Amino acid sequence: MALSPALRDAALTWIADDPHEGDRAELQRVLRSALDGDGAAAAELDRRMSAPLAFGTAGIRGPLRAGPAGMNLAVVRRTAAGLASYLHGLREIGSTVVVGYDARHRSEEFAKDVAGTLAAKGFRVLLAPSALPTPLVAYATRALRAAAGVQVTASHNPPQDNGIKVYLKGGTQLVGPSDVQIEAGIAAAGPAKDIDASGAVLPWPEDLLTDYLAAAAAVAQRSGSTPEQRSAVRVAATPLHGVGGEILVRALDLAGVQDVHVVAEQRVPDPDFSTVVFPNPEEAGATDLLLALAESVDADLAIANDPDADRCAIGVRGPDGWRMLSGDETGTLLGDHLLRHLDRAEHPDPLVATTIVSSQALGAVAAAHGVRYDETLTGFKWIVRAGDGAGTGLVFGYEEALGLCVDPDHVRDKDGISAAVLAVDLVAGLKAAGRTVADALDDIARRDGLHLTGALSVRVTDLSLIEQAMARLRSGLPGSLAGEEIVDARNLLPRTDAVLIRTAAGSRVVIRPSGTEPKLKCYLEVVAEVPDGTGDLTAIRAEATERLGRLKAAAAELVGLG
Repeated sequence: MALSPALRDAALTWIADDPHEGDRAELQRVLRSALDGDGAAAAELDRRMSAPLAFGTAGIRGPLRAGPAGMNLAVVRRTAAGLASYLHGLREIGSTVVVGYDARHRSEEFAKDVAGTLAAKGFRVLLAPSALPTPLVAYATRALRAAAGVQVTASHNPPQDNGIKVYLKGGTQLVGPSDVQIEAGIAAAGPAKDIDASGAVLPWPEDLLTDYLAAAAAVAQRSGSTPEQRSAVRVAATPLHGVGGEILVRALDLAGVQDVHVVAEQRVPDPDFSTVVFPNPEEAGATDLLLALAESVDADLAIANDPDADRCAIGVRGPDGWRMLSGDETGTLLGDHLLRHLDRAEHPDPLVATTIVSSQALGAVAAAHGVRYDETLTGFKWIVRAGDGAGTGLVFGYEEALGLCVDPDHVRDKDGISAAVLAVDLVAGLKAAGRTVADALDDIARRDGLHLTGALSVRVTDLSLIEQAMARLRSGLPGSLAGEEIVDARNLLPRTDAVLIRTAAGSRVVIRPSGTEPKLKCYLEVVAEVPDGTGDLTAIRAEATERLGRLKAAAAELVGLG
């Protein structure tokens, strides 16, 4: 690629306006190579300058690199200024804003700059004392009645990424048109070097972390097990090199669980995530060390949080050794457990919710317990607004990507710490009764039918391939899939970029682009009835597994990628 004058001038302008010496030098090196005729450098410069990171309903996220299409100090400062402009429009000037950060590369630096910028814009800014889990910012925003909360994190993205997540009043993720309005504020912010980031900030209240831990521990205290039963549970855990390790151990200790073993190699925050390819407990191999530890210490439960601890994955021992449960299995189990022990006097009209890409099993659980159920668009910004649009009566929500909201009164978002406490509570009761998680899953299947889920995920380097695949799907679908007649095929635009397919045999497929990674995702489910609730689950599960395999192959052929 040749360097155009327009691209050269855009890069020179950005360099002149960048307040960070290291970022300026980085972009200068790329520009110098491009000026010397290096086509690869010119292409790299074009990627960095072609378009700014888009501010969506979860904030911004992208690779750490200089230029408008990366996470760097200039982008962070302009984002903070855009958020301040939006809050000014809501007449929130002078209100409290909570700022936190994880342990990724440059997270603390970015958080301090966000805090200083917002303080200079007239807000009372509380900056976290150290790297802490994302759910703490959601909790703090709600508990302190703050106008907004900001967490510098890229959650479970690769180590070269970072991002900014924004909560609005009540500790909920923002939805449109707030994202568009904040992005307009960013566009109008002007050069980053001219934005004042020197405002004076205040520390978080000293009791904020203590209060959060008490709320997380109380999840077990109002559920099914006793302190004595919980004290008998042995846990293997990992924060996957993230910031949740110490917080999880402290929350479990308050809940009465002291026998906790943490994966030594992953215990301390490491922004390079040196023992895993992707720091996401969903990814193959990410929990190998955890399961090996669980086996070696004879644990009752294995727990993995992602690096910012808003997701929770659990592993259990089965007939073939240790395995991680799927997000749908975990959501169904914990939803059923929570509803079994819910105080109906405190929650007279409870609501549970999940998303269109998660299993339909939670709907069956809700029906069995006689509570309201809602199925929302993908993301916790919708789950916490389930039902009437405000999440009235919500007691539990989950999404298949290991997000669990088990205490929405305190954290109106996914929270991997309180979810882990609830999982231990479930296992403690089962262990005391001489039963296992597998037994509990079988009980639900016999009552509600066997729901078996799977996924197909295709990672691409060219995002246009995903756009083309979705366009093909929307233009027409076959009459059958995996030998099953299609009885419902819907294009979910404009509500969301997804295609939903149902078959007469009870299978379901949802196909959509990932909202955070360059992937096309297919969410698969087959449902099998259990006759009279007493059928042979081994045979039924084997048949359903075969159906799921055929469905996955058919979905792969349908999307035509990979």
